[in-house]
Amino acid sequence: MDGEKKYIKQSNPFKVPTTDNKLIEEHFGRASSGDKTFSVAHMVAPPHWSEPHQTPDFDEVTYMIRGRKQIEIDGEVVELKAGESILIKKGARIRYANPFDEESEYLSVCIPAFSPETVNREEE
Repeated sequence: MDGEKKYIKQSNPFKVPTTDNKLIEEHFGRASSGDKTFSVAHMVAPPHWSEPHQTPDFDEVTYMIRGRKQIEIDGEVVELKAGESILIKKGARIRYANPFDEESEYLSVCIPAFSPETVNREEE
């Protein structure tokens, strides 16, 4: 352990390929650093974007940087604005959307780390 750095600086996040014009840059997590305990991603969702419902097997914290985001959580619709954050516990049925006319930019932290196998997206 002597001489081993006690930090990791990320300057080249993994850009997740998408087909819906959403930018996803994973800074830490399974795809970028191999860490399964947590993931941190920077995201920019275009206007009028949405994704299918999901029931993740992980807790997720979202912090809004700019714009707004609409989240349906077990049937309740919550609007998140710049400067606000939310913790959604695993097992909730959720749907993320940006039905607004401007981009939404936010950070997402998942514990344990996000994976396509544990997000449990529904077919639309």
